[in-house]
Order: sequence, then structure tokens, then C-alpha cells
Amino acid sequence: MQNQTKQDQILDALQTLLGDKNIQNISVSEIAQTAGIGKGSIYYYFPSKDSIVDALVERNYEKPLETAKNLAKQTSISPFTRMAMIFQACRNSSTEFRAQDETKTSDAKEDAFIRQKYMKHLISEMKPVLTEIIRQGIEQGEIHFDYPAALAEIVLIVLTVKLDNSLVPSDPGKIEETILGLISLLEKGTENPAGSLNFLMMK
Repeated sequence: MQNQTKQDQILDALQTLLGDKNIQNISVSEIAQTAGIGKGSIYYYFPSKDSIVDALVERNYEKPLETAKNLAKQTSISPFTRMAMIFQACRNSSTEFRAQDETKTSDAKEDAFIRQKYMKHLISEMKPVLTEIIRQGIEQGEIHFDYPAALAEIVLIVLTVKLDNSLVPSDPGKIEETILGLISLLEKGTENPAGSLNFLMMK
């Protein structure tokens, strides 16, 4: 418990510093000073500054990922309903992250660095969960597709890139058009009626 408290102090310190400075300009010494602990103690909990950034990313997405993992077990709920709930949780986290990021002036290099970490973490952690839900949907006859893991990855990559909207910046109309195209392809590929995957639309 004490270790967790110290780790949270360190992550809180980095989160605070990111409000005013670019990640490249934040030193481990500054993180330690802001956290109120010695610099040497930082390395007891994290091997490097990069690992602190990774841990902060993981913590900020902890809630939607926990929601997803819990929903994967609730087989009494329709797989599409569970997928909709998961994507809404991801949208909420993405919105919170963008709101934090937009409060400061950041250079493009740092912006891409942090956003890449968020997207990579979300896709890697969410893929097995979404794959399991799709697999359950296939077993129940609600989804018709032979490659659940591939389907999960395709959906996550497209939605994550569009939710973030920094890798390929688009206006709202273009984003909606892309998501509608994805929905149409998925509905045809999974043999589901038109409109059944509209929960994928950004709200």
C-alpha cells in the first residue's frame, strides 16, 4: 500500500508538471521535488522517466479498461451493448486527455510522443478484451465473422486514431464519414443488419 501511495505521488507530480512544461524539459529531479521525495527514491519505483510516463498513461486509462474487463465477463448482456459501453468509456477518457493536453502549449514532437503512448496502450490492452466479446457474439450467433482478433484490432485502430484526431487531423464531417464507412464495412462483413453498429459513431 505504501509503495502504491508513493507511485501515485510520483505520477501526480508528473501530471502537474505536464500542465506547464513539455515532457522533454521535465527532469527526474523536478518530478521528485514536486512529489516531495528524494530523487534516488524515484528509481526504487520506476527505472526511468519514460517508465513514469508509461505508468501515467496506464493510470489515466485504468477506468475504461477496468470497465471493459468487467463487461467481457457479463455474457448475459448483448455483445453489441457491451461494445457500445466500452467505446463510450474510451471516448470519455480520450476527451479528458485532450482537455488536459489543450490547456498548455505543446510542441508537435512532444504532442505526438504522448499521444502515441496513449493510443498504443489503449489498443494493446483493449484488443484481447474486445476479441473475447466478439468471440462470444460469434458463439451466440449474433456476429458472423471468422477472425475475432483481427476484427477487434481493425475497429480499435480506426476508432482510436479518429478519437484522438491528431495523427490524421480531420474536420467533424470527415471523421463522421470515415466512421460511417467503417460501420458499413463491418455490418456487411459480419452479416449484421444496417444500423446495428451505429454505436460506433462518435458522440
